[in-house]
Amino acid sequence: MTHNLLKGKRGIITGALDSNSIAWKVAQKAHAEGAVFTLSNAPIALRMGEIKKLGDETGSQIIPADATNMEEITALFQQSMDVLGGKIDFVLHSIGMSPNIRKNIPYDSLNYEFLVKSLDVSAFSLHKMLNVAKKMDAITEGGSVLALSYIAAQRAYPFYSDMADAKATLESIVRSFGYHYGKAKKVRVNSVSQSPTRTTAGSGIKGFDEFYDYADAISPLGNASAEDCANYCITLFSDMTKMVTMQNLYHDGGYSTTGVSTEVMEGFKQNK
Repeated sequence: MTHNLLKGKRGIITGALDSNSIAWKVAQKAHAEGAVFTLSNAPIALRMGEIKKLGDETGSQIIPADATNMEEITALFQQSMDVLGGKIDFVLHSIGMSPNIRKNIPYDSLNYEFLVKSLDVSAFSLHKMLNVAKKMDAITEGGSVLALSYIAAQRAYPFYSDMADAKATLESIVRSFGYHYGKAKKVRVNSVSQSPTRTTAGSGIKGFDEFYDYADAISPLGNASAEDCANYCITLFSDMTKMVTMQNLYHDGGYSTTGVSTEVMEGFKQNK
């Protein structure tokens, strides 16, 4: 069922790699709700992924852009406005990468050059995108920018390594830039802290399967799916949430506020 929540709205959706990714689901939902948008990712990610299928499905133009490069971000916004015929109403920042995790380097022995890369790609890229958009006046008044985060920004998750630092920085940028953009143009900036999700990126983290099951047992509603997250993102792009900004919003089936579940306690009993 659709509700035309985004009818007439123009957007930019970054980070759709394949059909398992949250950004991919967001694009499908945005299209179903009446939006038009461009799709973007780094050139290497475009070569690795299947984004052309998504572009064909949603009638969206694909614009390669390195989100750490100010010139390429500028081109992304300008080309998107040209293609879509006006200013942008919503932006999804779904960008994250850690060379330390990819190379299995322990958190207490990080390669600091890799750390800088993790922060640049996964967090500073949001600041750069907001910076460019504000200077270009590329986002409509009352527009919405949304970044995908994770609870490791607030709590210790050993397997999440330096991505935890990146997400903490990302959420700080949401608050700080959200204030300035809100004052200037009424643009909303928020982040969504999603359940562990079986995406290509998430599944690459060591111990992911075991933690996925643990989080599912802790959460009263169970883990939120990528499709459910996409539905939530659509509401945050819509005019139904015009006064929500500078927030990190948990979409995790109640995991973030549950201390322990009976299922987990029963598991310990059985192991005694």
